[in-house]
Amino acid sequence: MHAPTLARWVGDTSAFMTTYWRRRPGVFRPDGGAFSPFTLADVDAAFATGLLRDPYVEMTRSDTALSPSAYLSSRTMYSAKHDGFADERKIALLLEQGATLLMRRVDQWHGPTRELLAALSDEMGLPVEAFCFVTPAGRQGVPIHRDDADVLVIQINGSKHWHVHEGPADGNWQQGRVDDDPPPEVMQATLRAGEVLYIPRGYAHRATGDSGLSAHLSLTIREVHMGDLFRSLQKISAGEMALETRPLDDDAVLACAKAMLEHVRSRIDALSPEALVRHARRTRLAQLPATPPPLSVTGLAAAGAAMPAAGPEGHEPPGGADAGPRRS
Repeated sequence: MHAPTLARWVGDTSAFMTTYWRRRPGVFRPDGGAFSPFTLADVDAAFATGLLRDPYVEMTRSDTALSPSAYLSSRTMYSAKHDGFADERKIALLLEQGATLLMRRVDQWHGPTRELLAALSDEMGLPVEAFCFVTPAGRQGVPIHRDDADVLVIQINGSKHWHVHEGPADGNWQQGRVDDDPPPEVMQATLRAGEVLYIPRGYAHRATGDSGLSAHLSLTIREVHMGDLFRSLQKISAGEMALETRPLDDDAVLACAKAMLEHVRSRIDALSPEALVRHARRTRLAQLPATPPPLSVTGLAAAGAAMPAAGPEGHEPPGGADAGPRRS
């Protein structure tokens, strides 16, 4: 498997896919340390803009639910109140008190992360998202839970102690908090800066800050589920269906239903399971944020300085672009 982006975190990608992928968790120690496109300096820079807001920021504790008002504030502009802005003072106080800072979908608002994850998504054929967690030492930010994704945990700063439990027995499981007795534990590991932990999809896990201020970037590799497959089946089976939209009488309604069933049967008969999965995965990939064309106001200003001033309604000034200065 040629996957140079994935190799930066797990080394030999063929061995990773054969031994670990969807089979068991593992810790990896890349030469020179694991690269993260998002760092503590980027966390600071995001807050410094003053634009960070819900739902991209949250404070959590494993033992207590925190109200958004505990870490968000409102602002007033032109007498109108706007809610949901990250409040740095509140967040700093909650961190001192042991809460965890969660920054969601870093790939949607941090360019280097978006670009790197786009490369990883191309390699895996699956959508990848990024979440940053900052947890004080000795604290647990999220209770034991299952993620509907394979997760690569890149430790950025400090260290964190992980407990990973068995995965689901079959495909009938729910993501989120594990409220019943947790399944048997299969791994304990203390992840240090520059190391990577892989957690297979559905494996229950929890983590506690170990030393220093623990910061890690979670890369969630999303797989399709039954709902994705069903929506793709609907779209494929209905493709190129040319029927009357409002049949006028009973016979016409029955004829429309017959033609619809014949069309769907023919499309499904020609459809392979592999093609259905490919369609569902491509659909999920298409939902990732596209890399936008760069906007450079400085560049626009420089280009504008080299252009002649426009006359009324955007026309060139009298005499054309080469006309000399005019006297008033």
